[in-house]
Amino acid sequence: FIVGRFFQLVGTGEIQKHVLASGLEFALGFTIAGIAGILLGLLLASSGLARTTLNPWVSALYATPIVALSPRLILWFGLGLVSKIVVVFSVAVFPVLVNTQTGIETADEKLVETARAFGATQRQIFTKVLLPSALPFIVAGLRLAIGRGLVGVVVAELFGAKEGLGFLIVVSSQTFDMGALFVATVILAVAGVVSTEGVRMIERRIAPWRWA
Repeated sequence: FIVGRFFQLVGTGEIQKHVLASGLEFALGFTIAGIAGILLGLLLASSGLARTTLNPWVSALYATPIVALSPRLILWFGLGLVSKIVVVFSVAVFPVLVNTQTGIETADEKLVETARAFGATQRQIFTKVLLPSALPFIVAGLRLAIGRGLVGVVVAELFGAKEGLGFLIVVSSQTFDMGALFVATVILAVAGVVSTEGVRMIERRIAPWRWA
């Protein structure tokens, strides 16, 4: 049933259009969220002033149901690609930010003191001790952000979209096309698995000692 409907959608070219639209929104939003989350997390962990100033805002925004604010974001940024990217970014950035900050702040103090004892500079301590220690937390944050980002894609496409897997889910539910609805849902689930495994592969390359 689902497989047959999948090949019907492939034959008409409809599913490819929706996958490309959602894939672009997710890729751009997640990439920007990952970079911004890591950089802001590093800033908050290494600067007392930034931590004091921004931590309350981060906590407040993290607790805010961004998904519920999606219609407002779409009104602000329009119905095009930008608004979808903003929604994905908004829901995906905080897991990366919080995990990065936590990873730096919970680094083993004994390793830091040992590095200082051997004459390591602050930059060397950061790049050779703190950052590698935080890597598992960063990867965990990215993996959490994948799931939230995919949800963000669907939510962003619920309002005013003309294509995308979220749009397909809405239209399919309204027309009782359960085959197409399940096809879109399965594709999103597979995208989550593939993206998570991709993050794992990157981690294996940049931190091979964790898999030795």
